[in-house]
Amino acid sequence: MKQSAVVIFPGRGTYGKDELGYLARHHDDKAAFIQGVDDWRASQNRETVSALDNAKTYSAAKHASSLNASALIYTCALADFAAIDRETYDIVAVCGNSLGWYLTLAGAGAVNEANAIRLVDTMGALMEAEGKGGQLIYPFVGEDWREARANEKAIGEALHAGRTAGEAYLSIRLGGMAVLAGDEAGMTAMEKSLPKAEGRYPFRLARHAAFHTPLLTHVSDAAFDALSADIFEAPQLPMIDGRGAVWTPHGSDLDALYQYTLGHQIIETYDFSKSVEVAVKEFAPDRLILAGPGATLGAPIAQELIRWRWKGLTSKADFSAMQKQDPFLIAMGREDQRKLAV
Repeated sequence: MKQSAVVIFPGRGTYGKDELGYLARHHDDKAAFIQGVDDWRASQNRETVSALDNAKTYSAAKHASSLNASALIYTCALADFAAIDRETYDIVAVCGNSLGWYLTLAGAGAVNEANAIRLVDTMGALMEAEGKGGQLIYPFVGEDWREARANEKAIGEALHAGRTAGEAYLSIRLGGMAVLAGDEAGMTAMEKSLPKAEGRYPFRLARHAAFHTPLLTHVSDAAFDALSADIFEAPQLPMIDGRGAVWTPHGSDLDALYQYTLGHQIIETYDFSKSVEVAVKEFAPDRLILAGPGATLGAPIAQELIRWRWKGLTSKADFSAMQKQDPFLIAMGREDQRKLAV
């Protein structure tokens, strides 16, 4: 009997040094798909994903730039999605974090392959050229991944400090993490306000603009000018967006999907936590499958499961024990778990 699965697509910070060569290692059988992405990139005078993936060394300036990272992650993640064993898994819904929403649209068939890379690459280029502000990350939870009220209070106080000094917003609810964003004055004030945690927080995310905030309203406007509503089609799978709303194959208003994707989704908080909550509560999957590259979303997903006591989980130790015995979350970016999905 097939197991039901919700597939989760990663965000922009997931192709790092360890992922160099991901396409070459895992997807030499996806030549036609990868060539299609390369052809689009070449037509825009941009370095191909094949060349980027096959580089001898990893360059943060090159590989982590919005222009290149978005296309790389899209190609790796959608190739992973195609590699999932459909004889074992019945994919009942898809969702993602931030950039992962565009990947969700592609995986669900709400945009075809040609329009998917066009969407991803257009947004990557706009963010590279027009992005403003920055992001930092700070935990809602303690080191055991349990709720930490003191941290939540500190985040609220930091947002107040940031808004007093400049602009500051909650950009993404990322499981047990808050991604905060703002202009330079707001970011500096938040960094000064937040107490040091776990020896590394608050941590400013390099090469990230103030995604999912009104600071990028001009990017949203440019996206509407660059992309038309006719790139969208009825999805073939249910999609969970960054509000926790579900878009179904037979009940999706495509103009509303266009407006959400290039409007609300760019300038308002992306609630990845809510999308995971909806995934497990509404679809009750046997497994969650996290597409690669990387596996950094594993912790936020686990933290959200702990928050809701899913499968009796109450701590990081509980989650680790479950994963060793019978993994509920399968991360395709991890070699030890990938074999469970493909």
